[in-house]
Amino acid sequence: MLSTSELMRKRDRLLRQVQDHLDFLAGSISSKGLRWEAYNLTTKIDGLTKSRHIPKDLVPLVRRMTRRYKKLKALLKELEQVNWLLTRAGVELRDHGTI
Repeated sequence: MLSTSELMRKRDRLLRQVQDHLDFLAGSISSKGLRWEAYNLTTKIDGLTKSRHIPKDLVPLVRRMTRRYKKLKALLKELEQVNWLLTRAGVELRDHGTI
């Protein structure tokens, strides 16, 4: 198990990485139509599946942003685990400026 100081360093690293991934889009890219190349960003909004048209020139950017969302979810899961270990060790996270 990591020491408290190692967990705090890991937490600081994860917080920086989360901040670096805040330009994201949630959802998946799907193609539509057989005759013309066209793409949609599909996501859930208030429990309903919504699709938004992606202009062809924006497809590479949207792909990068959806990958960022997947990475952000993984980072948040890891951060939650570190926060739990720190909380169990008695560390007051509010003393470290984020709560």
